[in-house]
Amino acid sequence: MALALSDLLNRKDNPMSKHPNAQAHQVAGGAHHRPLNREDYKTLSLSALGGTLEFYDFVVFVFFQNVIGALFFPADMPEWMRQLQTLGIFAAGYLARPLGGIIIAHYGDKIGRKKMFTLSIFLMAVPTLVIGLLPTYVSIGIAAPLLLLLMRVLQGAAIGGEMPGAWVFVAEHSPAKNYGLAIGTLTSGITGGIFLGSIFGVWLNSTYTQAEIHDWAWRMPFIVGGVLGLVSVYLRKFLHETPLFQDMQKRKAADVEMPIKTIWREHKQACWLVALMTWVLSTAVVVVVLMTPSYLQKVFHIAPAAAMTANAVATVTLTIGCVFWGWLNDKIGTKWTMVLGWGGMTASAYFFYLNLPGEDTLVLRYALVGFFVGSISLLPIVGVRAFPVAVRFTGLSFAYNMAYAVFGGLTPVLVSVWQQVDMMAPAHYVAAMGVLGASIGFFWPMASRGWQPKVRK
Repeated sequence: MALALSDLLNRKDNPMSKHPNAQAHQVAGGAHHRPLNREDYKTLSLSALGGTLEFYDFVVFVFFQNVIGALFFPADMPEWMRQLQTLGIFAAGYLARPLGGIIIAHYGDKIGRKKMFTLSIFLMAVPTLVIGLLPTYVSIGIAAPLLLLLMRVLQGAAIGGEMPGAWVFVAEHSPAKNYGLAIGTLTSGITGGIFLGSIFGVWLNSTYTQAEIHDWAWRMPFIVGGVLGLVSVYLRKFLHETPLFQDMQKRKAADVEMPIKTIWREHKQACWLVALMTWVLSTAVVVVVLMTPSYLQKVFHIAPAAAMTANAVATVTLTIGCVFWGWLNDKIGTKWTMVLGWGGMTASAYFFYLNLPGEDTLVLRYALVGFFVGSISLLPIVGVRAFPVAVRFTGLSFAYNMAYAVFGGLTPVLVSVWQQVDMMAPAHYVAAMGVLGASIGFFWPMASRGWQPKVRK
């Protein structure tokens, strides 16, 4: 029966084979003809909500780094040293991502996606709540920054498992014809965490005085984030294990070998594919979303309020763009969606940066490039199906987190140094990554087809 079904799927007159991503969908998703049902919407909404809250918990630190630096380090410490150590603690979260991602993904491939999917948000929620309750340097001395560092390491380990885990979980639940839309929607929820953190920061600074924020109000975003994260842990108990993992277990296809060994031996091409696409993603997020507000203020002397407003709008269009490019992937196929999405990022980046300061159209231009940055949702669309089910979680997590640790860490330094000789460095760098992404889509067959089992003769 399975053979007959396989033959039917591969027949040229089969309507499924006419879908632009049909071949890849047969590897990655569920039944192609099945529409999204109520269970799919529940899975997608709970996954996206959890992703939003978890990413909020991870990034909210950066919105209050000046306050944290003043409270968790000695008052007589030089300002530059305090800032450096605070950023070092923030960066520790990124350095912990690969290890946490690999460990969580390993067990996700062995004992189930759902268990690790729930564990990752628990590991994020508890440290976030603890940060909101931590005594400061005045109360417990050097133990304060050390405990803060430990909490950031746990948060980094959690986010390393959450994003690949969420992508795999939703992809394996979604019907194949809505594969891109499902992953794009989930990714939009994750990027929404940045927007939520930004809005909370704006509200706090407009509602309380700086003295009140330093005294106690800075704790609110962490306590609220931690509590909501624990609520998400509870809500995820209503999710079910993915059908593809259940099927693999029934067939006892889970290999006794460690998944990471299989990845390293048999799936190097997929790892390079995901790593290069992660370079594109990390550049788009770090440069366009995180670095540009400061760049606008320092280089073009745009008022902080105007820069942050434009950034908030761009974050909204980024969130919308994630959904749009995922939807378009289902309609016209991955190859041309990558060309249009990342090619558009190249053009819109130059349109935005080369016309600065141009405050009359600043918001519009920033919103446009933000929309094309939303094509970052193509990374998980390609990355999930680049690996077979048995090692999918590990493969995606390993390649994505290792690449993000390298490129996410080097990008700010590279752009800052380059900017000393060319103030349009952000434009050139983002545009170059757009060309790379479009080229991967056009010239690299695996980006469109995904992993394919070897045919035994």
